[in-house]
Amino acid sequence: MFLAVTDTAVPAVSTQHAVGYPTLFLLVLIGALVPVVPTGALVSSAAVVAVHQTAAVSLPLLFAVASAAAFLGDMALYWLGRRGMRSRNGSRWLEAIRRRAPEDRLAQARRKLDDHGVTVLVLSRLVPAGRLPVMLACLMAEMPLRRFARGNFPACLAWTVTYQLIGILGGALFAQPWEGVLAAVVLTVLISAVPGLWRKVRRAATQ
Repeated sequence: MFLAVTDTAVPAVSTQHAVGYPTLFLLVLIGALVPVVPTGALVSSAAVVAVHQTAAVSLPLLFAVASAAAFLGDMALYWLGRRGMRSRNGSRWLEAIRRRAPEDRLAQARRKLDDHGVTVLVLSRLVPAGRLPVMLACLMAEMPLRRFARGNFPACLAWTVTYQLIGILGGALFAQPWEGVLAAVVLTVLISAVPGLWRKVRRAATQ
């Protein structure tokens, strides 16, 4: 009986890996290029599922896939932004970054970039809605692609670890995977909403 269960379980897990990880890679990559996909919630949800799997490679593989997708997506967006900065008519990708980077956040990002250099990229990835203003500040400062990559690589690693830990916590606290996924999604949505709410409170207080 045990052998029969094991024989059927191994192909099922292999199938999940063959489908799930490429899908996660594509979604995180797209989310980095088009910042409307909740990539943090995706990574946390995938971590919840990985916690409930028996395969020892699940969490390390998830970390490698998500961090690689985030890094490649950021690099592609930055490269497209540099093309937009050099072109006469600009780039739709650059305009998309501008629309999603409020002027006050952009000014703050430029000051931090001047003070701390590429190390601010790590914090920009961890702070909700902080990535695009810092990226735009790097573009305006004409930071070379290689220098941006040196700062963005540890930023993507730290980002993946953070949201993976949220998913691991959700998976450990709840017996059913769907419960952990729901908890992880709610938590990541709340985290992403905090900066916007805080800015609204500050504006209301100053009026």
